[in-house]
Amino acid sequence: MKRMKLLLGVFLMLAMVLSACGKENQTSDAAAQNSSQTTADPSAEKAPEAAASSDTKVVKYLDQEYTLPSQVERIVISGAVEAMEDSIVLDVNPVGAITFSGKFPPLFESITKNATSVGEKMEPNYETILSLKPDVILSSSKFKPEVIEKMKKIAPTIPYSHVSTNWEANLKLLGELSGKQEQAEQEIAKYKSDLEATKAQIGDRLKDKKVLAIRIRGGELYIYPEGVFFNPVLYQDLGLSAPAEVKAAKAQELISKEKIAEMNPDILFIQSLPDENKDTPNALEDFQNDPIIKSLNAFKNGKAFVNVVDPLLQGGTAYSKIEFLKAASVKLTE
Repeated sequence: MKRMKLLLGVFLMLAMVLSACGKENQTSDAAAQNSSQTTADPSAEKAPEAAASSDTKVVKYLDQEYTLPSQVERIVISGAVEAMEDSIVLDVNPVGAITFSGKFPPLFESITKNATSVGEKMEPNYETILSLKPDVILSSSKFKPEVIEKMKKIAPTIPYSHVSTNWEANLKLLGELSGKQEQAEQEIAKYKSDLEATKAQIGDRLKDKKVLAIRIRGGELYIYPEGVFFNPVLYQDLGLSAPAEVKAAKAQELISKEKIAEMNPDILFIQSLPDENKDTPNALEDFQNDPIIKSLNAFKNGKAFVNVVDPLLQGGTAYSKIEFLKAASVKLTE
């Protein structure tokens, strides 16, 4: 009998211990669950914020930062012919681009097949730009501040540099916007490689030669500073000696045929765009047939070259440099 009572007591004690353990486990599980929920809540609150930030990205260009949509698909180019030239290099197709006298020139045919005109070079059509719903507008750095501000109200706007020394930054920017960063880097590297090959080919043969590039506009003759037009390729990249008149130039400067005769270049590059000489359609022919000009060394020796590249090219862009270097490498070594 005593033994039965002893066993019953042991069973009661075990039952109490097991019951206590069960409650403790339930409490622990509940606490763990509460803890898990508490930990998850902050991330749940931050999720919308993270999603919002992923909708945009910051692009750095020429010491400025621009907030753009994370996916840039609709690019409008207004005023920046430089951006249109770079688009040829990277095969970027803007939804809106500049027209010249109301149309897209053959030069830009490859990138404007599906583009809409957004106005002339310095005459943007804001309504059309707005209707295109651009992700970004590449405007001209020559635009007045009030023009840029109007564009900013439509979409993020980046003033695309017209300065020739920014040609690499320009191409890299367009590469980043279009997802073609690697191609942009490759094009820059190729130009530099081709440049070194051309310099080696020229050697010292032009050491004592005067090389000059001019443009005919409105029937007048113009020269440019060392860092403008195609001069950067000639005097900076190829290392040719710039004439004193070019070194002294501060901007586009009018020059007389008599002054050119005084300079007497051995090699002369002449660029003339018909649209810029509508009132003087015979300006180029008159220049070539002028007795003063025909006496130049360049003309006497067959070293006067007209429009070796499309006369619409600006000169300081990646595309201009690539094309002019190709032409110059041939003409300078003939």
